Amino acid sequence: MKYTKRRLWKYKLHSEEVVQTTIKPDALIITEFIQLDYNGELKIFAGYCWDGPSGPVLHRPDNMRGTLVHDALYQLMRENHLPQSERQQADEMLRSICLEDGMSPFWANLFYNTVRKHGAKAAQSNVQEAPLKK
Repeated sequence: MKYTKRRLWKYKLHSEEVVQTTIKPDALIITEFIQLDYNGELKIFAGYCWDGPSGPVLHRPDNMRGTLVHDALYQLMRENHLPQSERQQADEMLRSICLEDGMSPFWANLFYNTVRKHGAKAAQSNVQEAPLKK
């Protein structure tokens, strides 16, 4: 995976990243930088920006891909492409990818437990409904 540091967002993806997820929507989801098909294949396109791990966590090779996928899935939830009920699976993807990339089980579980406890607000929709007119 190739990326560079940025100012507004910390990282910008240089090449497409493809990951098999356990999240299988009823229809193909396509946004400017993210695609999730009904088989669970997630494509994150070059140019996607994300901020890496949150909080006082070192940005290391064993957490960059996991945070990329996690941020993309949370973005799909914020934009109402995925329901909030998929948040736990997104959190589990973070843990499993970090383990695949060499993170110790202790740290991967700490990441997982932290996003389970504190991540709901980051996944909530940022789409505001217009007030009803009387």
